[in-house]
Amino acid sequence: MGMAKLVKVLLLERDMTMTDLADRLEKTVQNMSAKLRRDNLSENELQDIARACNAAFTGSFILNDTGKEIK
Repeated sequence: MGMAKLVKVLLLERDMTMTDLADRLEKTVQNMSAKLRRDNLSENELQDIARACNAAFTGSFILNDTGKEIK
């Protein structure tokens, strides 16, 4: 599964919208949507997304509060 799909699953798991994520990252929704559409996310961006969603990123996401891994 591509990283963009993992981010979308993470947002679903956290009941967040793209707008919520963009706001937490201080980015525009258009910028975030374009990055996900192109599946063009750096490791640093993935780390930032994980922190914004209270998760850890290790090539997959691990929810800090439940330990559930999304890969």
